[in-house]
Amino acid sequence: MSATTADTLIPETVAVRVPARSWRSEYRAIKIVWRRELIRFANDRMRIVTSLVQPLLFLFVLGSGLQTLSAASSHGVDLKTFIYPGILCISVMFTAMFSAASIVWDREFGFLREMMVAPIRRSSIVVGKCLGGATVASFQGVIVLALAGLVHVPYDPLLILGVFGLQLLLAYTVTAFGVMIAIRIKQMQSFMGVMQMIVMPMFFLSGALYPVSGLPQWLAVLNRIDPLTYAVDPMRRLVFNHLDISAAARRTLDPGVTWFGWHLPSLLEAAMVLVLGLIMMAIAIAEFSATE
Repeated sequence: MSATTADTLIPETVAVRVPARSWRSEYRAIKIVWRRELIRFANDRMRIVTSLVQPLLFLFVLGSGLQTLSAASSHGVDLKTFIYPGILCISVMFTAMFSAASIVWDREFGFLREMMVAPIRRSSIVVGKCLGGATVASFQGVIVLALAGLVHVPYDPLLILGVFGLQLLLAYTVTAFGVMIAIRIKQMQSFMGVMQMIVMPMFFLSGALYPVSGLPQWLAVLNRIDPLTYAVDPMRRLVFNHLDISAAARRTLDPGVTWFGWHLPSLLEAAMVLVLGLIMMAIAIAEFSATE
């Protein structure tokens, strides 16, 4: 075989250029992951509808069913109005958890590995996931927020902006928590089981369905260590500040969260939710960076 023929059989080597990392490439990666979460949410209308079922059952079925029993102690406040802030939180919470679950789906279908070999920091993937989940869950919360008039809550612009801001904070923290858990789990069935074990106790302990004063000691302790408590309480305070109710009703239904007799300000509670979210996202980044 002549030298000329041998040269023609050797495949030509194609040079591959890997772009250097920069803050722009990381920002672009975060934006792509964030946008992907939004596209998946917008294309999954069944998920939007099914995520509303449980909050609406709590709000209208449980709220209407127990209204007669609670009428003697609610000082004229409709039970649906009282539990509405808690329902706003749970609607955000469920959606944020499902958004975090996408990281398990991506691992099962191999898409996560493709993202991990991309020339970007793994922290960018986690940040994009957290921001995407927070945005999607906040959109879901807006749907429940639109029902405020049905439970005698006014459509005050300041109230809506304040509630939306708290929903956004909660959605971010819950998504970061879910991503932190999802990174360690290989199968979706395991993830859903863990989430059910965590989400429902957090909801029932948060005071979403009852005032947080006068609780048994063991329940008061669990209520104070539940992160969701510090999202429900300022949201309820914000809603009650825009209602025309008696002072007795406010003292009974909105006593506020206390630490050894000290009432926590709403801003401090919101800051605690944000700090928890940042801590959990940092843990998720550390875990994801160590994953092979």
